[in-house]
Amino acid sequence: MNFSEQCCRIFEQATEAYHVTDHVDATIHNPYEVKSIEFYLYLKNWIDAVQWHLEDIIRNPSIDPVGALAIKRRIDKSNQDRTDLVELIDSFFLDRYKNVNVLPDATINTESPAWAVDRLSILILKIYHMQQEVNRPDADVEHKASCEKKLAILLEQKKDLSTALDQLLADIKTGRKYMKVYKQMKMYNDPALNPVLYGNK
Repeated sequence: MNFSEQCCRIFEQATEAYHVTDHVDATIHNPYEVKSIEFYLYLKNWIDAVQWHLEDIIRNPSIDPVGALAIKRRIDKSNQDRTDLVELIDSFFLDRYKNVNVLPDATINTESPAWAVDRLSILILKIYHMQQEVNRPDADVEHKASCEKKLAILLEQKKDLSTALDQLLADIKTGRKYMKVYKQMKMYNDPALNPVLYGNK
């Protein structure tokens, strides 16, 4: 099984598990060994699924402003958790390929493997929700037809992104490409870097 296939299988598993309750406060039951790559992939998609629905909730035009602020803070925290987890997954790849002899003409990729994994996780969620729209019993024919076209594009994106991810990993494994990971260094969450925060001291 290619790594992208493993990712998609686990992402789809987590997406289905989340939608059993379809609630942002549902308890996660990660079936994989703690600190395994499978554990991190499952957790990654669960975080993405919760954030997906928080983003839906906060767009309710009649939402209470106080409640909206609480959700916005929760989304900010989720974004940080997501970024931290992506960097953790990249650490897995760095360790796996640390002994590879990099070829003299090796090139660097525009994104690290884990950020491609991040995109694939979100794509699985898009596919799930677009399929829901296709199957929506109260939707008209025009809506369903439009969503079917979008679903076909998303499935093509899944195929292309999976191929690109597996090719990137193959190139890193053989030394044709090399990894160089930059920490995100998000400034808005850091009291020492956000002027609004350090200005209030």
